[in-house]
Amino acid sequence: MAQNCLQCMKYLMFVFNLLFWLGGCGILGVGIWLAVTQGNFATLSSSFPSLSAANLLIATGTVVMIVGFLGCIGAIKENKYFLLSFFVVLLIIFLLELIVVTLFFVYTDKIDRYAQQDLKKGLHLYGTEGNIGLTNAWSIIQTDFRCCGVSNYTDWFEVYNTTRVPDSCCLEFSENCGLHSPGTWWKAPCYETVKIWLHENLVAVGIFGLCTALVQILGLTFSMTMYCQMAKTDTYYA
Repeated sequence: MAQNCLQCMKYLMFVFNLLFWLGGCGILGVGIWLAVTQGNFATLSSSFPSLSAANLLIATGTVVMIVGFLGCIGAIKENKYFLLSFFVVLLIIFLLELIVVTLFFVYTDKIDRYAQQDLKKGLHLYGTEGNIGLTNAWSIIQTDFRCCGVSNYTDWFEVYNTTRVPDSCCLEFSENCGLHSPGTWWKAPCYETVKIWLHENLVAVGIFGLCTALVQILGLTFSMTMYCQMAKTDTYYA
């Protein structure tokens, strides 16, 4: 009975990690495509210019592929060392996620202040050479969320040293509409608008986070169960 359960767990873990590995390949492929075709797409931070959507996808895809590979080989080959490596890597990722989430909730106010300051610094790179990713990201955010600037549309006045905003701030887009009067611009601050949007979708984010945690816990449980069972078998035959 125990042997049948172990075999069932083995194939379930193999299939799960194979899908995990294929998903990692897809994420990595999208990240590479964005990096090649769009440059530093969705880069908003001036302090961390490499923290772009493309680079995040590449890093995530690489990690997912490594974890999936270790789980696949460890399960199908019933290899203790691969299973233990899978367990350790997944445990480290799980603990890092817990630490990041905890620090985020503990230092929310400080993170808010730092993020707004950093985003305002990043505005000065808007439209400059080599910063097409940041420029496109701000244009998309201001157009889609119908907002302007980080905390106010006047944030752009410091960037241009005059009373104007990017054309993506306009209620009705037209060439050089950012030179018109403030009555033709979006008034909502982008930082608060995006925060409100995230709060409104908090349930979906929470469900995604819980599902991710559950999958990781199951992976940790299955891999350690298989490892312990194989260790017992080796001891018995020794």
